[in-house]
Order: sequence, then structure tokens, then C-alpha cells
Amino acid sequence: MTPLPVAVLTGDELAHRRRGTLGETLDGLPGVHMDNFGAGASRPVIRGQTLPRIEILSDGGNVFDASGVSPDHAIVTDPLLLDAIEVQRGPAAIRYGGSAVNGAVNLIDSKVPKTLPSGGFTGAYEARYGTADQEMSTAGRVTAALGPIAFHAEGSLSYREDYEVPDSYGSDRLKDSFGDSSSYAFGASWVTDKGYIGASYTRQDAEYGLPGHSHLNGVCHTHGRDLHCAAHGAYDDPFGSSDDHTAYIDLRSERADLRADFTDLLPGVASVRLRGSYTDYVHDEIDGPALFSRYTNEVWDGRIELTHEPLLGFIGTLGVQYTDGTFTGLNINDLHFGDANGELLDILELLYGPAAEGAEWGFVPPYEYRTRNIGVFLSERRSFGPVDVELAARKDWRELYAPPPEYRFVIPDALAPLIDPLFQGLFGPDWMEAVPAMDIADYIERHPGTEHEPLSVALGATWNLSQDYSVALSLARTERAPNVRELYAYGNNLATNSYELGLTQASRASSRFPEPRLDVMEITDSAGLTFRKASGPLRFEVGLFYQDVKDYIFARLIETETETGVPHNYIIYTASDAELYGIDGQISYQLSPAARLTVFGDYVGTDLVSEEVDVTLDNTGDNLPRIPPGRLGARYEGNWGPFSGDVEFYRTFEQDKVAIYETPTDGYDMLNATIAYRFDIPGGGELELYARGTNLTNELAYVHTSFVKDQSPLRGRSVVLGLRHSF
Repeated sequence: MTPLPVAVLTGDELAHRRRGTLGETLDGLPGVHMDNFGAGASRPVIRGQTLPRIEILSDGGNVFDASGVSPDHAIVTDPLLLDAIEVQRGPAAIRYGGSAVNGAVNLIDSKVPKTLPSGGFTGAYEARYGTADQEMSTAGRVTAALGPIAFHAEGSLSYREDYEVPDSYGSDRLKDSFGDSSSYAFGASWVTDKGYIGASYTRQDAEYGLPGHSHLNGVCHTHGRDLHCAAHGAYDDPFGSSDDHTAYIDLRSERADLRADFTDLLPGVASVRLRGSYTDYVHDEIDGPALFSRYTNEVWDGRIELTHEPLLGFIGTLGVQYTDGTFTGLNINDLHFGDANGELLDILELLYGPAAEGAEWGFVPPYEYRTRNIGVFLSERRSFGPVDVELAARKDWRELYAPPPEYRFVIPDALAPLIDPLFQGLFGPDWMEAVPAMDIADYIERHPGTEHEPLSVALGATWNLSQDYSVALSLARTERAPNVRELYAYGNNLATNSYELGLTQASRASSRFPEPRLDVMEITDSAGLTFRKASGPLRFEVGLFYQDVKDYIFARLIETETETGVPHNYIIYTASDAELYGIDGQISYQLSPAARLTVFGDYVGTDLVSEEVDVTLDNTGDNLPRIPPGRLGARYEGNWGPFSGDVEFYRTFEQDKVAIYETPTDGYDMLNATIAYRFDIPGGGELELYARGTNLTNELAYVHTSFVKDQSPLRGRSVVLGLRHSF
């Protein structure tokens, strides 16, 4: 029995639970909630935390998209094409670094075949229809062998309209909750008796709406400690379109993967694992005719892991990872105010008229944030009689910086002699060189580079009391460096209705705000205790956890501005000490050979220790934001020959321990059920018809973990009808 807590969602359970997003698919597992943003984007929330405190993986390699910097950004995956989903915690997640402090979600697929298909050719397809959003989805895959070479192709299409919500919401459908997507991949591998090596190419496209979005607050700007949301002077609505338009994201992700797994390849090395990827990600955020933001993420990543033969009773894995990435799109107004001296150019045009036409002066988007990271990790496992022990550690060296973007300085010939005397007096005779140099130096000062060297270590031990019972203890100290938004945010984030100041940017808005903090490291000391019974009629797995976090990075409220009619929060990223603790798990009993009853639930509690950063920020009554409420439920599952089914009911309780800019969220009941019938196909293969109903009582339910909870309730009553065929 492994000392590592790893939950796996696969087979029929995965097929029936699959939804359009990863968060929806995993929601309901013990300890796992989701943050909801319509049908297009929802992220898993594990033990109270989501990205950037969990890591999303593709078969052991990191997924690189933009989901970690804003909740309206989708995780790039299609659950219809996954073979399994692993949820890893404890020492199992340490190898992925400090961002996996609350766990790693590993998405297992078949894009690169690991074995030759049985009989030389295998395949599967699935078709679905959903009643609440008129979902029409289909997915298919084939794998074929030609000698030792295995070829794989897969693809999916999905169309979802605005989904239905209970009438008590005030409308029968949630505006802008639609989501369309397509995905395809091609891969091939060379398979030997020692393993395989292969490559794949994947492309995913998606368009999905942003419920609750408003660009009215795009005009919001700061006057020191005050947020002002009205146009005046140089401050105007940068988008210039009616708020009645549909706001949506148009996403494209292309990825190339190299994967290899071999055993007994080198003396003393039991196995070698290689994961390499190149990701080219871009999405446009569009409101009617206006492009209001564009995010890109181009990343090269590689990791190699060597597992050694038993040495002094230990079996271990040594690995190294290198990542080189370029990210753009962080601050929304950058796309619209690329000219750093636009106000001055307006004055020149006013003073000199046609002579100033064609003048360009300032930085040109995009504004890049570049990351270089080297990580080295080691894990060792050994059994001491009935006790299985695992130790794991990872050390990273990360450099994150913002190189000055292209600087365009064009002075028309007719304008140069008119302004030369003035600018020589201000900047000297070489003013045409001095002005760009001054602006570039100022940009570098306002965007200081950062270097972090986080170290994370973990110890896990499982005491196997008998063949059935075990107790597992995990201890960890995890260091997480702040991400790009936490460091460099400066401006409006319309998806979350907020104006944000990052750790390095606060003093730009007001001299009374904190000076740039480059040395912040979020340090978490955690302990977990898990009780398991893995066989017999009665089975259970119940976990307790505690986290003591130093310099927990989160956004605190300065003020809320309501001038436009849409509340806009002025927030500043800061670091305070915090505690998180809770319990999650499930207990099941085999009522008969065909039926099992399971009780499951989870709870997360938090305490925030405020640090006095500024007199208006020392809100000692504050709490951590978007912490999921407690949940308790039961599930009855049956399997009667070709028939199978389940019925599930759970209660999500009220959350009234909220941050000062949040409101309490009412609890709700959820009733779900599944029924399926399986046919055997002559000549091999299976065909299954199934129906999965969710929210069968049609209850109006709000998700406290969502940034737009009041504008994005869960679906109303929905039934998904599906057909699966494998051959």
C-alpha cells in the first residue's frame, strides 16, 4: 500500500461525471469543489484552494495556459478525451513544486500510445445531448499498429447554448453562459519490450461566454488611495461599445508533446521517464466589436526522471525540469493605452496642429513577462516492516522579469524644429536619445525583475495495521513564489470586477501603499492524517489536514466603488499569516453483491492573521476569500448485470465566514442520478446507453468559490443522454 494519497477517477465513473470543464467534472469528489464561471471555465478547488496553489498536469507534464491568472480563463483540456484523472496530494505532489501545495491534478490521455493496440486496431466514440443547455457533444479516437509503431488520432466537438437556471433567478437562462469547443490530436510512438517513445500534436479551440461581465468599469482609475470610475480628462472608456453586447473568450491552444517511458534501460536505473512540451496559447477577450484584452503564453518545458534500483532498501526517483516561458496580457488597459505619452501627444497636436500628425511616442504592446525556471527533485520510498515511508524534496531557481517592450519614437520633420528648443531645455541637446532612454529606465524601475529559490520537502508514512486497515501521516514544508498577477497586476480586471495592485506595483498608485516587495515567499507548514480501510464490505478513507501559512498572498480590499452601477473593488495583493484546516473523506458499505451505499463530505476552516500594512488595510475582522462551505452527502450505487445506476444527494451548507468584500452564500441541496445499460457487441466491443441527471430538484444554487457567484448560478435541472461505443 502506497503512503501517498492519490485519488483516481476513471472508467464508468469518469464517463458519467464528465462535463464541459475540469472543475465541473471533479466537483463533488471528497475535498474537491469548483469555482464557476458559466459553462466555459471552471477550475477545481482542492481543500479550499485553486490555482495557483494546485498544479494541472498532462500525463505528468505541466499544462501551460492562462487559467492560473484569472478565473474566467479555461483550463485547456477536454474531459471527453481523458482516460483518467488523478488527484495527488502530499509527497506525491512535491515533485511538481510549490504551486502544488494543495495538490496536483494529472490528466491521463492516449495522445502518445504507450502500448500496441490489442488486435492491431482499437477505437471508441461517444455522443451526448444535454437538456439544460442543448449540449451536443461528440468525441472519438482510434489507435492502430504498424509493426512496432502505434498511431493515434482523436477529436471532439461540443456546442452548448446559454444554460437554463431556475425561474427564481429572474430569468430562465443565464445570459452569456454558452460554450463551444473543438479539439483534435495526432500522435505516434515506437513501442518496444522495454517501453516507448513518441510524440503528439494537439490543438484546442473554444469560444465561451463570460456571465456577469461588464466593461463599464473599464474607465476606473486611481487617484492615489481613491478609485474613481467616471471619465474625465485623459481617462475615458477604452472600449467604446455598448454593455449590451455579449462578452466572450476566443481561445486557441497548440501543443506538441514528447513522451517516453522505459524500464531497465541503464545499469542501476529501473526506469526512465521523459516529458517535453512546447505550448503556443492565445485567447482574445471580446465584447461585441471591441477586443478588450489578449493573453498569450508560449512555453518550452522539459523534465526527465530516473528511478534507481533498490539501494539500501530505498527505491527513489531523481528528476530535473527546465521551463522557459513568455506570457502577455496581464493588465487589460495595456492593450488600449500602449502609448505611454498619449496625453503629451494630445497637447502637441493641440499646440502645433497638422505638424504633430504622425508623431508616435511610447511603448507598443504586447508587454511580456518572461520566466526561466530550473527545478531539481528527489523522492525516496522504503518499507520498514508494516510502515511504508516516502520522502520527497524539490528545489527551484526561478527568474521572472519584464523586458521593456518595443519603444516607438517618431517625430515628424515638420514638428522637430518647433519643439527642439523646448526639449533641449528640458532634456539637453541629445533629447531624441535621452527621452526614450529615460522612459525605458522608468519602465524597468516600475517592473523590477524577481528571483526566487523555493524549497519544498515532504515526509509521508503509512502504518499498515493489517491487510485492511492503515493510517497515513504526511508532513510538509512548501515554499511558493508569487505568480505573475500577484507580482505585477496594475489596473482593471473586468472579469472579477476589480482594480488590482500587485506586490511590486502598489506604490505606483499611492506613496502610502507598500513599497515593491520582491522577496515574498509563501511558506506552508502542513500536516495530514488519513485513516483507510481498503477492502471488505465496510471501506473508508477519511483525512484530516492542517496548514500554517506564513505570508499567504491574497488580495485585500481598499474600497468598493459603485459609481457606474456595477460594484468595482479596489484591491491590493498583500501577504499575511493564515491557517487552513479541515476534514474530507467517504465511508461506504457493500449492502449486497450488487449495491453499495457511500456517505461523503468535506469541510475547510480558515483563520487570517492580519499584518498592519496600512491603516485602512488593517482589517482585523477580514477572512480569506472564496473558501468553500462544508458539504455532506450520500450516494447509492448499483450494478445489476447490464444495468447500472446511482442516486446521489448532498447538502452544501451556508458560507457566512467571508472576506469583507464578499457576501454570505446560502446553502443548497443537490440531487443527481445516473442510469446506464450496456450491450455486448458480437465480435468484441461494448455499447452503453446512459442518462445522467443533475440538480433534479431544480434548485437555485450559488457557488461561494466563484468570483461572479451572484451572476453565475449553477445549471438548473439537466439530463445528459449519452451513447458510448468501444471496439
